[in-house]
Amino acid sequence: MTPVHAPFPTDEWWRTAVIYQIYPRSFADGNGDGIGDLPGITARLDHLAALGVDAVWLSPFYRSPQRDAGYDVADYRDVDPLFGTLADADALIARAHELGMRVVVDLVPNHTSSEHAWFRAALAAAPGSPERARYLFRDGRGEHGELPPNNWTSVFGGQAWTRVQEPSGQPGQWYLHLFDSSQPDLDWSNPEVRAELEDVLRFWLRRGVDGFRVDVAHGLVKADGLPDWAGHVAMVDGTDAGAPEDGSTPATESGPMFDQDGVHEIYRSWRAVLDEFDADGERRSRALVAEAWVEPLTRLARYVRDDEMQQAFNFSFLTSHWDAAAYRAVITASLEALDAVGAPATWVLSNHDVVRHASRFGLAVPGARPNGVFATDPQPDEALGLRRARAATLFMLALPGSAYLYQGEELGLPEHTTLPDDVREDPAYFRTQHAEAGRDGCRVPLPWAAGEPAFGFSPTGSSWLPQPAQWSTYAADAQTGVAGSTLELYREALRLRRERALGGNGLAWLDGHDADVVSFRSVATDGRDVVVLANLGSAPASLPTGAEVLLASADLPDDGMLPADVTVWLSA
Repeated sequence: MTPVHAPFPTDEWWRTAVIYQIYPRSFADGNGDGIGDLPGITARLDHLAALGVDAVWLSPFYRSPQRDAGYDVADYRDVDPLFGTLADADALIARAHELGMRVVVDLVPNHTSSEHAWFRAALAAAPGSPERARYLFRDGRGEHGELPPNNWTSVFGGQAWTRVQEPSGQPGQWYLHLFDSSQPDLDWSNPEVRAELEDVLRFWLRRGVDGFRVDVAHGLVKADGLPDWAGHVAMVDGTDAGAPEDGSTPATESGPMFDQDGVHEIYRSWRAVLDEFDADGERRSRALVAEAWVEPLTRLARYVRDDEMQQAFNFSFLTSHWDAAAYRAVITASLEALDAVGAPATWVLSNHDVVRHASRFGLAVPGARPNGVFATDPQPDEALGLRRARAATLFMLALPGSAYLYQGEELGLPEHTTLPDDVREDPAYFRTQHAEAGRDGCRVPLPWAAGEPAFGFSPTGSSWLPQPAQWSTYAADAQTGVAGSTLELYREALRLRRERALGGNGLAWLDGHDADVVSFRSVATDGRDVVVLANLGSAPASLPTGAEVLLASADLPDDGMLPADVTVWLSA
């Protein structure tokens, strides 16, 4: 038995919390327009309380033209009418708190919408003006400025620069957008930008939110001079690790637009803002969570040093393939890197940007992460994907630290892999000239009731993206109270996780098992250890003799063996 991680105090809620991501437009529709909204979420919070989560994280609901599903913010201090009102946001926060759940909201500080008042003012102003200094406007290269200022490309495809027409009517400067052209990047060297976003933090803290998930947290600061770079700009790379065929730098290597040292000064100032709002003397009751696609893990750990953020998403775990050695390596590296700075690990398998893990694990290369799946692509094995997804989730929920769940995974939802192309909305689909399917497949509205129109998502039966017909079997009401259903597996797993304090336990690897088995002991401070075995191979593996089964991701035979693609929790 090899100790890797010692137990830590759990008086700070975010160290061990199970946090549930809500994608507002697809969770529940309260007004019948086919798009989810804040009242719809509030009406369904009882489902999450019964599930047993500690907090909810809301993807953007701010005023926005919705060119990138709300990640193009036009007003950080208002709710888009599509989702409701500020009063609806207040009611949601209050109801969640009544049910014992914290509320984390998305913050998008790398860029605004091109319809933000600041950017409209920048377009109307002259080059060199204070209005343009809030963004990254630059003169073009070439004899007449006809070439972009550098060779950077957009994460969504195409070049990362757009040329504007000046008020005079002549072609003029270019502005940087690491994502869509409707999402101009802010210039974080400008004190006015820093002051504005700190005030936005305070606005939502006063309304009672418990933390912020920070979008593109590693992208705010760019290298001086915005130098050319031969690398490939990406957030979730759809290729296997290794050099791209064109010889450019792998996407896992941060270029001059990502992971610059200057971001850490920003987050130290944000941490000071959060510390102003300690509730009733409760130290560090608010949390910052970094969405930072940063490798190696020792670089990621810099975001969660004691005076910066509290959590950072562990994408190295999310992008691991279905392989025992790979999981053991990434878990060990994660715990070692984060323990070194006193921060908790976070674990996540799905979110709004990646193919759902119930489908990823059913691909020919299980765990591969394509940028969406077209109907004409090889299709995942739905049954195998779900079996592995259940095993992966049970394994993840026993790890020390905090766990994130993406809406619908508690139902076992697969990706919608046969979406008609004419309903797609993801800008990545359009900016890549339809080469990437994009993220719409993981954003399809949830099925709540098997026998209702739109499976109960909307009272009118409307749904902004079509739902697969077979989702009736995944509906929440079809699984509630059904022994062995994925929903009941999640409920029991979260109950046991809390009862056994698994998130705050230590971890020690167990040796002597088959190479395809990941096995560890969750070391409890009260002596009630839990042994976890996950069989990622193709053949059954031996279980310890006489051990009490607490929970398994699938039915276990009576022969004392652990079937392939199954995880079990045992009382030590």
